[in-house]
Amino acid sequence: MTIRMFDLCGAEPERRFSPFCWRSRLALAHKGLAVEAVAWKFTDREAIESLGAKTVPTIVDGGKVVTDSWAIAEYLDDTYPDKPTLFPNGRAEARFIKAWTEAVLTGGVAQLVLHDIHEHLDPVDKPYFRESREKRFGKTLEEVQAGREERVKGFRQSLMPLRLTLRSQPWVAGDTPGFADHMCAGPFLWARAISPFRLLENDDPIAEWLGRVLDAYDGVARSAPGYD
Repeated sequence: MTIRMFDLCGAEPERRFSPFCWRSRLALAHKGLAVEAVAWKFTDREAIESLGAKTVPTIVDGGKVVTDSWAIAEYLDDTYPDKPTLFPNGRAEARFIKAWTEAVLTGGVAQLVLHDIHEHLDPVDKPYFRESREKRFGKTLEEVQAGREERVKGFRQSLMPLRLTLRSQPWVAGDTPGFADHMCAGPFLWARAISPFRLLENDDPIAEWLGRVLDAYDGVARSAPGYD
């Protein structure tokens, strides 16, 4: 049975850019499960509200509806234990990665590409996005993104824990990829989808790892529209 997944898109339906949706898309690929990725926009609220959900990613597996990327990963591991595990080192360690990516990585990326996201949205989504994000950041989208050519240096320095990890092992999860990798990759895949701005230097171990993520699972991420 094919799992349906509601996946945030821009003006182009095939341009999928949510870091949290990318977590789930990679998790489904890791499990080797068939998925129908349904393009969803910010203003398509009724499509998921009818399922009892308010945010994406949301998956529908038979009669089961699961929302939130972490909850989806736990559900997939519990429901399909015969498939490769998403948590080779346990869920407790992965929770730390979850907290770090959301507190440091996702927020850092957002401040470098926020206006670029706006430029890739369907016109009907732009007013909502601008109003909600400017309220969140307390400044205009343009002001949030301004000066990124200099500020990216600080962002790269903030990634040192990830960089040191990847100097010692090929994947965040260890010898093989896991949901820890999906969570760390999500913000980079988000930026790749909607911004030409270069977040990483070419010789960065993180860039090498990201290339492996893009090629993993038959290149599900590499084949998605983006800036390379």
